[in-house]
Amino acid sequence: NHTRTIREKDKPTRTKQSLSTEHLQYPPTNITRNQIMADFNPDEFDDSDLPDPSLKNIIEQKSLQWVFVGGKGGVGKTTTSCCLGVQLAQNRNKVLIVSTDPAHNLSDAFSQKIGRDPTPIQGFSNLSAMEIDANDDMETLSKEMESATASDDAMGGINSLMNELSNSIPGIDEAMSFAELMKQVQSLDYDVVVFDTAPTGHTLRLLSFPTIMEKALGKIMDLKDKFGGLIGQAAGMFGGNGAQMQETLTGKLEETRAIINKVNEAFQDPELTTFVCVCIPEFLSIYETERLVQELSKFGIDTHNIVVNQVVFPEKDAEEMTEWFEGTKDSLPTEARVICSKMLARKRMQDKYIGQCFDLYGDDFHVVLMPLLDFEVRGVDKLKTFSSNLIEPVELDSES
Repeated sequence: NHTRTIREKDKPTRTKQSLSTEHLQYPPTNITRNQIMADFNPDEFDDSDLPDPSLKNIIEQKSLQWVFVGGKGGVGKTTTSCCLGVQLAQNRNKVLIVSTDPAHNLSDAFSQKIGRDPTPIQGFSNLSAMEIDANDDMETLSKEMESATASDDAMGGINSLMNELSNSIPGIDEAMSFAELMKQVQSLDYDVVVFDTAPTGHTLRLLSFPTIMEKALGKIMDLKDKFGGLIGQAAGMFGGNGAQMQETLTGKLEETRAIINKVNEAFQDPELTTFVCVCIPEFLSIYETERLVQELSKFGIDTHNIVVNQVVFPEKDAEEMTEWFEGTKDSLPTEARVICSKMLARKRMQDKYIGQCFDLYGDDFHVVLMPLLDFEVRGVDKLKTFSSNLIEPVELDSES
């Protein structure tokens, strides 16, 4: 078993210097796998401590409760989330996939209607999915606050004032809606939750909400302590019940703060939470993945898995395919030669970036290569078949 779980004590420290051209070159160097293998002595190489190139470590870690899947836009995050959910469903009692991307795709991936509430996935007895909208959650939260405090027009005016004060803190609205989301998810009875997140920038903002929320609530509670009497007097002037308003507002803030603290602790516990980075073998995507790994490290969120999607013939080597093409191209029609030439150009580019990906992460991360298919991965049957690639590593063809 080559599976290795990266913990804080042995997680690599990543700095801005790791993004230099020394590690991630563009254009990439012209080093082929065969050139590397020429100097490679298998008798001197011990791969027993290298991470297994699969996501078995996530499936086997029974303590995991939250699995975030994220990366640059268009790299296959939703497909990866669904495939991971399918595999987890074979090993856990109840699994939930949650889409936090405003442009939801879970319905398209599973070919069935999925709404705001957990929807059972056809063909499974223990897999559900839901698509949430942070803006809707914030509107619901505001209505709850209004109904709790606005017993008359006077209290409605005071409530509006408090909403204005709360919303003046940057990011507080999204953070509050995030707290409501986590509260809702925690109330559901699921062993593990897979989050299909929005593109990198939005995801990093989402993961920073617990920290933002803790600071914001601390400031609001300080203001409440300092100006609680003033709020009560103002409510009395408008004919409202100041004590009731303070009690309701304080109770809501304390409840939210408790949720945020619990979520923050869970996010930073590698036994409970991990993040799966998804990319494709292109320069911008690999660069974005490195930035994501750095930011996750700053937030204290565990990440030790990278999925590389859309790989052309992952089991083949570009140089071997080029040798075959050079030996047979004269017998091919002109159109076939053009098609093969373009495919090989793409394969060579991908191999170089995959090599750089393994250089950056191969010693510490589980790097999984997912093949480019001839068809879209839509529907439960295709997702089940494709998801096996997350668990069964691609066997690289080492022959010349």
